[in-house]
Amino acid sequence: MTNQPTEIAIVGGGMVGGALALGLAQQGFTVMVIEHAAPAPFVADSQPDVRISAISAASVALLKGLGVWEAVQGMRSHPYRRLETWEWENAHVVFDAAELKLPLLGYMVENNVLQQALWQALEAHPGVTLRVPASLAALQRRHDGYALELADGECITPKLVIGADGANSQVRQMAGIGIHAWQYAQSCMLITVKCENAPGDSTWQQFTPTGPRAFLPLFDDWASLVWYDAPARIRQLQGLSMTQLQVEINQHFPARLGAVMPVAAGAFPLTRRHALQYAQPGLALVGDAAHTIHPLAGQGVNLGYRDVDALIDVLASARSYGESWASHSVLKRYQTRRMADNFMMQSGMDLFYAGFSNELPPLRILRNMGLMAAQRAGVLKRQALKYALGL
Repeated sequence: MTNQPTEIAIVGGGMVGGALALGLAQQGFTVMVIEHAAPAPFVADSQPDVRISAISAASVALLKGLGVWEAVQGMRSHPYRRLETWEWENAHVVFDAAELKLPLLGYMVENNVLQQALWQALEAHPGVTLRVPASLAALQRRHDGYALELADGECITPKLVIGADGANSQVRQMAGIGIHAWQYAQSCMLITVKCENAPGDSTWQQFTPTGPRAFLPLFDDWASLVWYDAPARIRQLQGLSMTQLQVEINQHFPARLGAVMPVAAGAFPLTRRHALQYAQPGLALVGDAAHTIHPLAGQGVNLGYRDVDALIDVLASARSYGESWASHSVLKRYQTRRMADNFMMQSGMDLFYAGFSNELPPLRILRNMGLMAAQRAGVLKRQALKYALGL
């Protein structure tokens, strides 16, 4: 068994873990990334990845600061300037970039594009060591933190272990950190479609009795549809051919969608998780390893990037003041900065989910009156949009 010293070991090199590794390396930390597999190479004339993220203005600013946004735009991304949501036709809420005097609200980016841009930067940075393919076999508690044992027998003894390994985080489980979690009575299907007309720069979401239907514009004539429904219904849709799925889309999406042709689809269950703590001595959790959220407002990866920004700031600041930056007292500052914000966003999405999952007539009237009031709220609506964008 070999022993490899490093300051920080990050388990998980995806969109959040990769950004964190790059940001910490740029602050002068030596970083090791432990990842199952490198992202697939980008192919310019390929159809879009089924997995799409709505990257907010604040997340774009973070990625620009890391120096990877130019690489993302050199591959593929699509700006969106307008977001619209409704249940009844006379109860629309519209959020427009112009309301905040912004050029746009954010970008739709394929997950594999973002992962590839980050991975290229990680490969080029002298302060980053990539262990790939590699997987975590065990965490061994030490007096001041943890040692990691990889599946091939390699032992890593960092000052700090960071779990960025997703919703079913091994780091979280091996560290004995509990979660507060429940399963939503919905699953989500992502459908890549070709549009008859260019998709434009507006994203929209319609609430229906069985769950929301959403439209995400992509590059050229591509778009992504999001279909929320009961798990059994989503499983039934998964069993359909693309031709059969097209019939279902025509029947269950609003007419404004126009003619589309589905070419690929994927589905996943919806689970709400929140770690009971984000930090232990020598260990921290970020992104989905710490929290998952109903994807209703597309905030998952953006919350992860808020974690990244906060943890980089806390660690760099502590080191600049000569503090023991991997200590529990320092890492709890990160937890304090992020836990309440993540909980508030989770709770807001839970309220939307609960409020729009009930078909009692009085509640339907009340929530649509709420949407109409929100559209006229002026300053409050702008503040809500700024919070969602991380501004």
